[in-house]
Amino acid sequence: MRPPSCTRLGPDLEPEPVSEPVSEPVSGLVSELVDGHEVRWTARVPVVSAARNAVALTFALNGFCFAGLVSRIPDVRTGLHLDNGSLGLLLLAIAAGSVLALPSSGRLIVRLGAAGVVRLGGLSAAVGLVTCAVGVAGVGSVAVTAVGFFAYGVGIGVWDVAMNVEGAEVERRLGRTIMPRFHAGWSFGSIAGAAVGIPMAALHAPLPLHLGGAGVLALGTVWLLGRAFLPPTAEPETAGVSRSAWREPRTLALGVMVLAFATVEGSANDWLSLAIIDGYGARHWVGVLGFSVFVTAMTTGRLLGPLALDRWGRAPVLWATCAVAAVGILLVVAGGGWLLVGLGVVVWGLGASLGFPVGMSAAADDPARAAARVSVVSTIGYAAFLAGPPLLGQLGDRVGTLDSLLAVAALMVPAALTVVAVRPARVAPVSGFAET
Repeated sequence: MRPPSCTRLGPDLEPEPVSEPVSEPVSGLVSELVDGHEVRWTARVPVVSAARNAVALTFALNGFCFAGLVSRIPDVRTGLHLDNGSLGLLLLAIAAGSVLALPSSGRLIVRLGAAGVVRLGGLSAAVGLVTCAVGVAGVGSVAVTAVGFFAYGVGIGVWDVAMNVEGAEVERRLGRTIMPRFHAGWSFGSIAGAAVGIPMAALHAPLPLHLGGAGVLALGTVWLLGRAFLPPTAEPETAGVSRSAWREPRTLALGVMVLAFATVEGSANDWLSLAIIDGYGARHWVGVLGFSVFVTAMTTGRLLGPLALDRWGRAPVLWATCAVAAVGILLVVAGGGWLLVGLGVVVWGLGASLGFPVGMSAAADDPARAAARVSVVSTIGYAAFLAGPPLLGQLGDRVGTLDSLLAVAALMVPAALTVVAVRPARVAPVSGFAET
């Protein structure tokens, strides 16, 4: 169903007729106080296609910063003279910052809008990257590095929630499944970050140059991209929504599922390169290459995933990915030769590709409660980044970094048990959007 014919604004903010109806909002009423009087005029507002592109790039920048940091984790371990257990505790600062900031993300989005929160997150993340780089390469201080990791975690956490809420709104307005492809944008950013990180690590480039430069670049870019986000809209009144999202069984189940998939994905981010280096005696660049292959496979799964989701539905597809992820981890640990290990990395990446984005999309099924529910699901999911690094680090010191990954494969059991929660919730249709 298409909306009635309307006018499109010309370059001078004057209406010009259009011969065909449009399905996206192109103008809005803007007011400003001038000399004590309210002046109103019609001005262009971001269209959905522009917002879609901005959200995709925002995801990519988030992934670029993250992969850049991950590619230098071995340098952090070496520069601060840490063992696996100590490194795991240090990485805990990132998760702690995110988990402490996430519960307030929903309220921040309501007050500042998704664009404002993304900008705030980008600022905190950039400051964190610069600080941790100085902590390692400048003063050699674990404490300073931990402060940087914490600030980075706060920034990346609120940035993550805001871009997922905005992505869900764009998905609703477009009327088709695109959330996994937004997360593929994050993966493309990760690939780019790893592509930069490999030569930086091989050449032993200074951490402040690498990580500081990435943070400043990301901050400036997201500040500009925020202009193309959809304008904030008031949440519709819905009966019975006063209950906290923390008391909704479906939201909590989604959180548990996302937690399991986040651990499967996050363990590769934190430990895959080290597991290949320590477990198979590989060189540093080979470990970083293994992480890059994982991210590439995960990106492929997210690009092709919407086709499978539209054909077979959320639950059957995620049940399949649970099995695939577990098999991939087993191949990495027990493969022995590079062919099977490489295949395992690819299979692991495919299995880890859809759980997180589909969980975010399911949490945002109802636009009236999207910000609150995505905030809750993200908070639970990020507990994986809070508990995972130190637990795997301690386990790695006892059984080896490579063998510790077997514990991650076991988490696909609770993931499979909670997959039923992703089945689409029944919500009232939002008026004013075109049906496709």
